[in-house]
Amino acid sequence: MKKIIVMILATIILTSCAGLKEEKAKPAQTEAEPSTEKLITLTSPRANEEVQSPFIITGKAKGNWFFEGSFPVVLTNADGLTITETIATAKGNWMTESYVDFEANVNFISTDTNKKGTLILKKDNPSGLPENDMALEIPVILK
Repeated sequence: MKKIIVMILATIILTSCAGLKEEKAKPAQTEAEPSTEKLITLTSPRANEEVQSPFIITGKAKGNWFFEGSFPVVLTNADGLTITETIATAKGNWMTESYVDFEANVNFISTDTNKKGTLILKKDNPSGLPENDMALEIPVILK
């Protein structure tokens, strides 16, 4: 009887130990995540400015914000629904770590006049990996 109890206990202990996984140490974070403000700046339009179709957005972004010299731009209404999408293009050599001027033409049709909207400048992310997603969101007034 003692042998059976010892065997059962040994089986339980071995089964429990087999289920434990050694957790890998995470590398220490040496730098803070870069903030969006340090990677991209919008010159026009400014936050809470009235925009009327068509309008042009301008600004500057670090070269790694672009992919093949462009990045996506989305305009949403107050409910977060997409009104239009377009592409911003680099006005210079985007293959740099420096800032590069960009421009985009935005055309939209909206019944949400004099309502809040959001202009979203998305870091181009050809990898599709969520950890590489970044965006700058600017509130605007749709006119």
